[in-house]
Amino acid sequence: MRNVKILAALGMMTMAGIAQADVTGTATIASDYDFRGVTQTDGNPALQLSIDFATESGWYVGAWGSNIDWLSTASQELDVYTGFKGATDGGLGWDVGVVYYSYPGETDYNTAEIYGKLSYSVITGAVYYTDNYFNADESAFYVSADAAIPVGPLSLGLHAGLSQGDGIAASFGGSTNAEDSYTDYGVGISYSASNLTLGIKWVTATYDDSSDDRILFTVGTALPWK
Repeated sequence: MRNVKILAALGMMTMAGIAQADVTGTATIASDYDFRGVTQTDGNPALQLSIDFATESGWYVGAWGSNIDWLSTASQELDVYTGFKGATDGGLGWDVGVVYYSYPGETDYNTAEIYGKLSYSVITGAVYYTDNYFNADESAFYVSADAAIPVGPLSLGLHAGLSQGDGIAASFGGSTNAEDSYTDYGVGISYSASNLTLGIKWVTATYDDSSDDRILFTVGTALPWK
């Protein structure tokens, strides 16, 4: 029932603001779908699409989708999100909202998170929280810090994240010895030419007393083309 109410609220906000919203979108081909340091496609490629509506007031709503390969009864993920964002005269940006992760064909794993973000110059910090972490019936939060640094024609991306909570332990088997936290890191470089952005990124996650290191490649475009 909680998830149904969230979806209803998202729908009402969408209908209220869609007439005055600017529409944008993205299309990306990735060598792997990485979510907080963990592959969602078993190391295989992913096609990812998004559409967003944003108003001058700062309100936005959007949807994002990708193929996945970690559920036996679902092969797609569809996320919907809405929130408000803005910036102070001093350049401090803020963003608060809710995101709903859904898996057509396997609704038991549908999950809602609330989030808050602060950004200044090239640095962004974020906090996500859910009281039901992907069917674990336990809470969890995610804290991240990111930087996008211009380096000539390139952009250097740095990332660090911490996942923590009883929901994390449950996702690793639910045993009393399961870890209730893990960290993930990433370093990447991207290059934009015409309407395409090419990227390469190293990601790693530390859990179960080991690390998972991967190299990801992406090719993406933003719509509408300029």
